[in-house]
Amino acid sequence: MGVVTLNHYILLASVLFGIGAIGFVTRRNAIILFMSVELMLNAVNLMLVAFSRFKADMAGQVMVLFIYAVAAAEVAVGLAILISLFRHVRGVDINRFNLLKH
Repeated sequence: MGVVTLNHYILLASVLFGIGAIGFVTRRNAIILFMSVELMLNAVNLMLVAFSRFKADMAGQVMVLFIYAVAAAEVAVGLAILISLFRHVRGVDINRFNLLKH
C-alpha cells in the first residue's frame, strides 16, 4: 500500500468539482442543480481540509465548519424556494421558472 499524498487529494477534489460543474451546466432539473452545487462545495471543503492537514494548520478545518453552516442554510432556503415554485409551476424544470419575469 502506498502513502496517500496531497496530490491524491487534489486529484480527487478536482474530479469531484468537475463532475459537479458538468452537472450544473448540463442539467435543467433544479434538484440536480442543487446537488451539483453541493458536490462542488464538498470538493472545495476536501481541498481545504487536505491543505490544512498537510500544512499542520487548523485554519482550513475551521473554515470548513463555517462553510458547512452556510451550506446548511443555503440548502434550507433553496429547498423552500424550490417547493414554493413547484407548487405554482408543478415541475422542477428550471426552463419553466419564468415567474419572476412578470
